[in-house]
Amino acid sequence: MSKPVVAVVGRPNVGKSTFFNKITGQRISIVADTPGVTRDRICCDAEWNGRSFMLVDTGGIETGATDGISAHVRRQARLAIDTADVIIYMADIRAGVTADDRELASQLKRSSKPVILAVNKSDTVGEPPLEFYEFYELGFEYGPFPVSSIHGTGTGDVLDQVVELLPSSDAEEDGRDVINVAVIGRPNAGKSSLINRILGEDRLIVSEIAGTTRDAVDTPFENRFGKFNLIDTAGIRRNAKINDDIEKYSVLRAKLAVERSDVCVLMIDAADGTAFQDARIAGIAHESGKPTVIAVNKWDLIDKDNSTVKEYTKKIYDAFSYMTYAPLIFLSAKTGQRLDRLFELIVSCRLSSLKRITTGMLNDLLNDATTRVQPPTDKGRRLKIYYMTQTGVEPPNFVVFCNRADLFHFSYQRYIENCLRDAFGFEGTPIRLVVREKGEQGPQ
Repeated sequence: MSKPVVAVVGRPNVGKSTFFNKITGQRISIVADTPGVTRDRICCDAEWNGRSFMLVDTGGIETGATDGISAHVRRQARLAIDTADVIIYMADIRAGVTADDRELASQLKRSSKPVILAVNKSDTVGEPPLEFYEFYELGFEYGPFPVSSIHGTGTGDVLDQVVELLPSSDAEEDGRDVINVAVIGRPNAGKSSLINRILGEDRLIVSEIAGTTRDAVDTPFENRFGKFNLIDTAGIRRNAKINDDIEKYSVLRAKLAVERSDVCVLMIDAADGTAFQDARIAGIAHESGKPTVIAVNKWDLIDKDNSTVKEYTKKIYDAFSYMTYAPLIFLSAKTGQRLDRLFELIVSCRLSSLKRITTGMLNDLLNDATTRVQPPTDKGRRLKIYYMTQTGVEPPNFVVFCNRADLFHFSYQRYIENCLRDAFGFEGTPIRLVVREKGEQGPQ
């Protein structure tokens, strides 16, 4: 059984994201003074008094919104409400009860979901101010509760009420078999469109405006290939184009999404081709040791002949010369072309990152490799490689013991890495090779 869902909803700029961050203990949601900063639903596991649940932060709902992005945000919040087991409605004591509050209260009551009213920015100690009692007119069964999201006061009372209202659960789903997939790339490469196509619904905001996904958005998903958590990230822009705090937060959020992923899908726009920024984003995944699938999106828009695939493949691997281990797939988020193959590659890359090779097999490979290509020499001194052992996974880590580390040139390290890949696969995952010196006598 999946975890119950608790959605935090309310008007823009009432402190939903600050409340979310206080509860989860992390800076998951972007917090800024600009109304409407949280555009998509943001999910995070949370726990209170032994009960686990999925906490969902939403974009602020403006009942009269008619412009494109605001209308999108309103629809996203409605999706969160529809999928929630419990709703926390957050109001702002400083603004008082507004017409939007009354309209939203009416909508929430029609949802037939239990709603907890939390009145934020109630920062006074002791009895709440007189303005607090105005919120009783909204007529919610649970609350109002005075809350200060910044200081954390009152949040415990709200969570106690949440736990009381959560549906009973005999067992919660074990997430160890879930593959966390971070979808990364430049703005407007089609990351959100890909996830929407996979899910079969408009779960994420899709817009022609580059950079409309500002947070990293988690979406659990299951198909015949397994269980996945899809992480849609804000498009990473060049630093020169990041001119406000929100974009800086977004870059950090995307990097953190890569760090907590099991596999990355690097989206490249086929119409734009590769660029410096694509290589920089790929480098984030590579340096983090994350297995990666390179997905060339919008392939349906490209005029093709017999050599198009070959030419694109060469161009991409020339740009990502350090990442030739990453499988390449040409797909279309719009039509769903090759999505099954994408999931096959994701699972394969994940398994590669977990692969372990015995020391005996590694040393058989090492003996064969050094016989075929002699280790380098310098001024009469030859590199002697004694043995190799695997010390970890995610990514696979190997330690090679030799007589002189300075003789173990990068080119020979690359040769040994290629031998490992030829013999054992490791499709899609980086390999870490650590060189250590050992005494001339070798292992005992």
